[in-house]
This record gives sequence, C-alpha cells and structure tokens, in this order.
Amino acid sequence: MAKVMTFGGMAVAGLSLLLFGADLALGIPFSRANSLMDIGFIISAGILGYLSWSAFRDT
Repeated sequence: MAKVMTFGGMAVAGLSLLLFGADLALGIPFSRANSLMDIGFIISAGILGYLSWSAFRDT
C-alpha cells in the first residue's frame, strides 16, 4: 500500500507540474491568471515529487 501511495504522489506531482508549467509557458488551461501562483505550484509539485521519490526509495 505504501508504494501505491508514493506512485500516486509522483503522479499528482507530475500532473500539476505539467498543468501549471503549461499555464506559465503557454497560458493554456488558466490563461495566465497569476504567474506567481503558477511558480508556487511548480515549486510545490517539485517538492512533492522529491518527497514521493524519497519515500519510494525508503520502502
């Protein structure tokens, strides 16, 4: 069960990184409503991805 949750965390991190990265670069999903929010979500997605990868390697 722990490995499934780490894969879920990595999937959510990748999806949010892709979504907010595309918004920051192209303005597609949210038409660049707030660039600072996009940058914050990209940093949060990177942190979540790192923590999920670290937890996966630990199990």
